[in-house]
Amino acid sequence: MTGLWVEETGLREYRDLEIDSKNTYIYGISISSRRGKKRNTLMAATVLLLIGLLLPYLKLTAAQTRPIGVCYGRVANNLPSDQEVVNLYHSNGITKMRIYDPNEPTLQALRGSNIELMLGIPNGDLQALSNPSVASSWVQNNILAFTPDVKFRYVAVGNEISPSDEAASFVLPAMQNIYNAIASANLQAQTKVSTAIQTSLLGNSYPPSAGSFADNANSYIGPIVQFLKQTGAPLLANIYPYFSYIGDTKDIRLDYALFTSQGTPVQDGSLGYQNLFDASLDALYSALEKAGAPDVEVVVSETGWPSEGGDAATVDNANTYYKNMINHVSAGTPKRPGKVIETYLFAMFDENQKGPAETERHFGLFSPNKQPKYKLDN
Repeated sequence: MTGLWVEETGLREYRDLEIDSKNTYIYGISISSRRGKKRNTLMAATVLLLIGLLLPYLKLTAAQTRPIGVCYGRVANNLPSDQEVVNLYHSNGITKMRIYDPNEPTLQALRGSNIELMLGIPNGDLQALSNPSVASSWVQNNILAFTPDVKFRYVAVGNEISPSDEAASFVLPAMQNIYNAIASANLQAQTKVSTAIQTSLLGNSYPPSAGSFADNANSYIGPIVQFLKQTGAPLLANIYPYFSYIGDTKDIRLDYALFTSQGTPVQDGSLGYQNLFDASLDALYSALEKAGAPDVEVVVSETGWPSEGGDAATVDNANTYYKNMINHVSAGTPKRPGKVIETYLFAMFDENQKGPAETERHFGLFSPNKQPKYKLDN
């Protein structure tokens, strides 16, 4: 494969070289000379040589800033080794990874890979991490011990915790303690601490401008949002148009969920929505505004579509969703046009031990034998 998506370096091809008797233009750079074409041609060749030497670096820089990552879940008994997985990320141009626990073999395989990592903390560990000394040891063992060889971008403290869950009261204390331990190592600017929520925390999401957190969620999510505002961290959100669609096929059209609708199915004041993903994300932004945190960004920590196991779960639909998602993230949403949406696709592999729903086993971009399920490169 040439990669799941096309790298953009911002450079034009060598055919854009133009030479005339007065000026040489290379990638928009004018090299003036009064000594004729010969010197201009020599200078052009020199610049082309330098560009050739710099091109690998420029491609790497572009890849590092690409907004798409992929979640690497391991709820399976037939997956490749962690080193093979890291190699697969590299060979497909994937530069961001989310994992759900500090699995040492994965962290070891990531050393020197230059892959940016979202490191998860399991929900069952949060109570212990509400103790500052335990949190400090956790950061020492799972982050500092691998820094700077592993590029930790985010720590996701818990995943999809509901206000009624037993772990809910420990989320914010654990976040604060993990943050303080990271800050004590002066890494708080490069490694942000957050938690991953599900959109069910919204009490209202339609139209998107009316988005707000549910009354029974405010006491839980409100202080977390203020913490994110104070520390400059984003809110992580798992957004699944697939589940919204199958939960309300009467009112939600399949093409609206798959980014293929013609026209504007939802008009919200002056803003028109052509897909459910944008509507869900903007509803979250509206909720953050109402919670007093209009500047907190949202990182989409999971999104995906299953290839089998349930209604509308087909290879064609999944291919359409993933490809359109990849092509869409740089456009932003109607509420925030042009604002790149950092997004993590779920998931790298089909996971044969997930459940209980059959669809949970079929979200992978790849089969466990490392063969791609879809053609997503352009």
